[in-house]
Amino acid sequence: MRLTVTPWRLAVCRLTAPGLPDWARASRFLTLSVTPTETSLVCEAACVPDGVRSERGWRCLGVDGTLDFALVGIVAGLTTVLADHGISVFVVSTFDTDYVLVKADRLDAATAALAAAGYAVARA
Repeated sequence: MRLTVTPWRLAVCRLTAPGLPDWARASRFLTLSVTPTETSLVCEAACVPDGVRSERGWRCLGVDGTLDFALVGIVAGLTTVLADHGISVFVVSTFDTDYVLVKADRLDAATAALAAAGYAVARA
């Protein structure tokens, strides 16, 4: 399996109201989750204004290609390798693929651990 380290520097935000804020629309990576208890947004950190509750400093590894819904264990395989190396993750899944976010200061350790486990890791 091949992963690509994307160029984005991301933030995970906790919003006070559902809906996509105008300031997030310029982000090249954007995911919005609305549940009965919270609204979370992941977007490029540069788009997030001061005062928004956020955790900045995330980097993103994307699984290359389109994944069939019948596939099992993709995220489990990635996160197990990273957990074994003490690397915290935030996972985003889309219709086509999965993204694993790691803190920027752990990116090199994450890519080394994944490569050692047999994953091909490229930089965008």
